[in-house]
Amino acid sequence: MADNNENLNKVTDKVEEEVKASEAAVSEKEEAVKETVEKASEKASEVSEETAETTSESAAAPKKKMKSMKAARAAYSTLVYIVVGFFTILAIIPFVYMISNATWDTYTITTSLKIWPNFGNLIGQTVKNYHALVDRATFSFAVGFRNSFIISVSSTTLSVYFSALTAYGIKVYDFKGRKTLFAMIVGVMMVPAAVNITGFYRLMHSMHLLGTLWPLILPAIAAPATVFFIKQYLDSSLSVEIIEAARIDGANEFFTFNRICLPLMMPAISTQAIFSFLGSWNNFFAPSILLVTSETKTLPLMVAALYGDRYTDMGAVNLGLSISVVPIIIVYCFLQRYIISGVSAGGVKE
Repeated sequence: MADNNENLNKVTDKVEEEVKASEAAVSEKEEAVKETVEKASEKASEVSEETAETTSESAAAPKKKMKSMKAARAAYSTLVYIVVGFFTILAIIPFVYMISNATWDTYTITTSLKIWPNFGNLIGQTVKNYHALVDRATFSFAVGFRNSFIISVSSTTLSVYFSALTAYGIKVYDFKGRKTLFAMIVGVMMVPAAVNITGFYRLMHSMHLLGTLWPLILPAIAAPATVFFIKQYLDSSLSVEIIEAARIDGANEFFTFNRICLPLMMPAISTQAIFSFLGSWNNFFAPSILLVTSETKTLPLMVAALYGDRYTDMGAVNLGLSISVVPIIIVYCFLQRYIISGVSAGGVKE
């Protein structure tokens, strides 16, 4: 019995030792698992932090790009305004100088640079310059204005109407040699007016039209530059189906042109009317050759006659120039809204 008890105690002790060893192993494994879990959680947190940083950076990138784009646009707009403002000032300075000199006397104009009016004697000096201007035998504002107005309005009307009619015919009618005809019109644009003046002078002399206003009015019917511009405008804005629908309804060709197509051409016609009027009003070369009498001279010719060989009243000259540009400014103010739309439309072809 004693031996059996000893053996039993030994077995029990051995089992207890094995249980303790297994518990120690289990605890070690649990600690290892805990360490692994802690390391995994640390890595997961690091990955999540990196992901969050990447996400925030990717979200911030478009904002930075938008800010850089806005800064670039602001810099570009500022540069554009600076350039446009600079050239605007360059364009305005001659007019300011001319109008300011109209209020000063000749001595002040020739001895100093004045870009501001004569505020000390504005009305008195201007009236004095006006009397000096109208007292000249070679200057008559009423006659010069009348001749310039008749020539400019008549030539502008004929130019834009017949040019529109020509461009309409080239656009709408499909005839043989249409492209060749248009190429010839474009080619005529490249010929300087001074090249033809000798032959044109002899033609007007043989027709007994020298000394009249007709040599400056009738040639305006053939205006190749106006034809070219209106033709380009029609290519981008006129649909031939409108013309065909009008023909089906029984409208004749001139009714279709005058009542349907001409209103559609108004932006281009108004733009070319401004250019034609300005060119005709400021024309000096042809009138100086073709207008031989004082009763037919235009305003630019009369202003040019104010320059004398020995003495020139610069105040009167600048006042005459200032008066001569008033009709141009008025015409421009009435038709300037058509310039941008007409030019842009004439330069686009669908």
